[in-house]
Amino acid sequence: MSAKDRYHSAVRNALVKEQWTITDDPLKLKFEDEDEVRIDLGAEQLLAAEKGTDKIAVEIKSFLSESALFDYHAALGQFLNYRLVLETLEPERVLYLAVPLIAYEEFFQRPLAIASVRKYGVKLLVYDPLAEVIVRWNE
Repeated sequence: MSAKDRYHSAVRNALVKEQWTITDDPLKLKFEDEDEVRIDLGAEQLLAAEKGTDKIAVEIKSFLSESALFDYHAALGQFLNYRLVLETLEPERVLYLAVPLIAYEEFFQRPLAIASVRKYGVKLLVYDPLAEVIVRWNE
């Protein structure tokens, strides 16, 4: 079993504050017979006006190593594989990469990160780990 990210609880609490119901912690999905992925959180939110439900999956990253680029390389590979599995098994669920505000401000504003996020369609959920709030959703 993989370890939870350092800011797992902060992101979970932030989602609950925004009226998301945590449905899975972690969201376990079996791809074919041999591969199981564990996305940090699965959540849903009732949309009263549309009488439907938004469903998301959130992969949480802390970006605490000495190299934000190294952390991003690992996170991007994980994100792309998780999105592939979700597209196959739960296509109604949207995948987000949760990143702390400081990483968003210091790394995700750099040209390579901007180009990569755009090219690969990475949806970012930016969170403040101390206040346990979501600062922005980048579609």
